[in-house]
Amino acid sequence: MRHRFKDIIWLAGRDYRNEWQMSSFFIIALAAVLGPMMILYGLKFGIVGSMLNSLIEDPRNREVRPIGSGRYDSAWIEQLQAREEIDFIVPRTRAIAATIDLKSQAAKRIVSVEMIPTGLGDPLLKARTIPKSLQQIVLSEKAAQRLKVKPGDEINGSLSRRYKGRSERVHVTLQVVDVARHASFTRDGAFTNLNLLEAAEDFRDGRAVPAFGWSGTKAPNDERTYPSFRLYTRSIYDVAPISDALQKLGIEVNTRAADIDIVRSMDQNLSLVFWLIALIGLIGFSFSLGASLWANVDRKRKELSVLRLVGFRTGEIIWFPVLQSAFTAFFGWLTASLIYLAVSFTINGLFMTQTEDGETICRLLPNHFLVALLLTLGSSIVAASLAGYRAASVEPSEGLREI
Repeated sequence: MRHRFKDIIWLAGRDYRNEWQMSSFFIIALAAVLGPMMILYGLKFGIVGSMLNSLIEDPRNREVRPIGSGRYDSAWIEQLQAREEIDFIVPRTRAIAATIDLKSQAAKRIVSVEMIPTGLGDPLLKARTIPKSLQQIVLSEKAAQRLKVKPGDEINGSLSRRYKGRSERVHVTLQVVDVARHASFTRDGAFTNLNLLEAAEDFRDGRAVPAFGWSGTKAPNDERTYPSFRLYTRSIYDVAPISDALQKLGIEVNTRAADIDIVRSMDQNLSLVFWLIALIGLIGFSFSLGASLWANVDRKRKELSVLRLVGFRTGEIIWFPVLQSAFTAFFGWLTASLIYLAVSFTINGLFMTQTEDGETICRLLPNHFLVALLLTLGSSIVAASLAGYRAASVEPSEGLREI
């Protein structure tokens, strides 16, 4: 039986090659349907995929910012940090106390910067050195340019306050351990250890800071509370759940969830449109191919009946149109893939200057090509089943009449 099946494959292939004109028309017809669908999906996957990647790569889209001020202690912060959706969280001190004046030897001006608490795992300082001590800072790109400093340089920081009716100013030597990307913080800023922010707040509140030798009243023994926090989720899809959870606790927050929802909705809607177009195209081509194969079986009833006469069984004869349909599916898919590659190369070349490095307007992954091949083979084999049913009805006696 295996030998006869090889014969069927050989006969179907020879017949397919002998009628190369008709076979070529079928291949071109399939490529004309499949090629544009691959290009359409490549555009959808490339454009929407780039938008989703931009959302995912930009940590600011994962930020959940509380509106107003509250009272959050360390235990509450740690409890929130234990949630699996949270990637990074650190408390913040009062904004009015979170500024420091910086002066470098290379620049004449004094730059007042905002201090941002940071720590290990800060998404805004990815691939950057994290301040580990009180006197280490990471400057924003803008602040570093204004101060004319680079990593490793030392600068002077100063804080002022009004204490017991007189103005006081203290100085501290700070080391610039790194410079943040411009996108991380576009204003004049300094990422610092939380302890430095606490020291600045204590100093401005008139309390003593033993770590720097700053005088003042003794700090109360009450547990410290913070008015706000910096929070980033693990992915953009965790923003909405964390936002909802905080709002249930009475904490109003601000997020970019609306932008995320727009892109996700666009992805879903474009996927629906694509699959509707693909379904219509595949159904139309399947019916056309099925009708053509049916007619081809009728045209070759004499040849098929002779095969039955020489010992081929009904199940083996059915494979004749099915194999020819598979040939059409494979070569049509191959032609459509070549068309896609040529068109996508042209499209990506046209938009090369308008996209960032690594981004493409039209893109398909290897598994997309494999799915397209499997769908094409599947629809073609289903279409050929009608012709196979027709071929099964051919009787050996029809061949005797021709002898």
